[in-house]
Amino acid sequence: MIKFLKILSIISTITMIFVLIGGALVTKTGSGMGCGANWPVCEGELSAELIIELSHRLVSGTAGFVVLLLSVLSWKHAGHIREVKFLSFISIFFLVLQGLIGAAAVLWSQSDFVLAMHFGISLISFAAVFLLTLLIFEIDQKFDARSLIIDRRLRYHFYSLIVYILFVVYTGALVRHANSSLACRSWPFCDNQSPLAFDYHFSQWIQMGHRFAAGLAFIWTLYLLYRVLKSYRYNRIMVWGWAAASMLMVLQVLFGALVIFTMVNLAVALLHALIISIYFGVLSYFILLSSRSAKYEKEK
Repeated sequence: MIKFLKILSIISTITMIFVLIGGALVTKTGSGMGCGANWPVCEGELSAELIIELSHRLVSGTAGFVVLLLSVLSWKHAGHIREVKFLSFISIFFLVLQGLIGAAAVLWSQSDFVLAMHFGISLISFAAVFLLTLLIFEIDQKFDARSLIIDRRLRYHFYSLIVYILFVVYTGALVRHANSSLACRSWPFCDNQSPLAFDYHFSQWIQMGHRFAAGLAFIWTLYLLYRVLKSYRYNRIMVWGWAAASMLMVLQVLFGALVIFTMVNLAVALLHALIISIYFGVLSYFILLSSRSAKYEKEK
């Protein structure tokens, strides 16, 4: 059964990545109403928008079935691991929630500020599935980091950073939903203005707000890399794990700039969404390690 769970968890993680990228594709191509104001049925003339929206619904439906199966089997066969039951619930709950928000967006008109929540909710479900996968691979101790202890200050950084990253993701989704991707056609400043020039219109405020938030996330991530290298340089999980997170954040910033330079090239924009999803998954793993460290600290 453990071997089956490992295979199922990998399939679930990959499927959730397709859900995230599919949702980004729907938004970036303006295909949200490709099936008309209908859900779950799809009506309308055959078009690229209809195919994209219908494909996303089919992938999301498949993900719902696969993740539900993973959650039930994980609860049953790996429920003795402290975090498994919680993650099993979170993974399916947020997947259903993002589906309901997607349905509401189709059936009833929603503001850009509400629609921007959709990607972040999907991201939480993806992270829960990703962590379940890692926990399942820990069962036979071929992959085990349960003995790692993270100090309290660094734990608080990770806890704060993951909340902040959700905010950054929200601002990025708002840029897309508010059609503000090209509100500023230069980078890093808006149309080569001084960063102290505050005569922006609304779309430019959204764009520059996201850039500022992303810049702070970039600095924060690299600062934590410095902390990890200083205090945990002999721990491979900490060093290689956060080095990977830092590299992903660097790539995220670069692809964010490329989105502007390429005038929102679709492939570049989708890679931008993919990289932040993987980064969030890695950060979530450090939240898991921090939670274990806090538990161990209380037991001492």
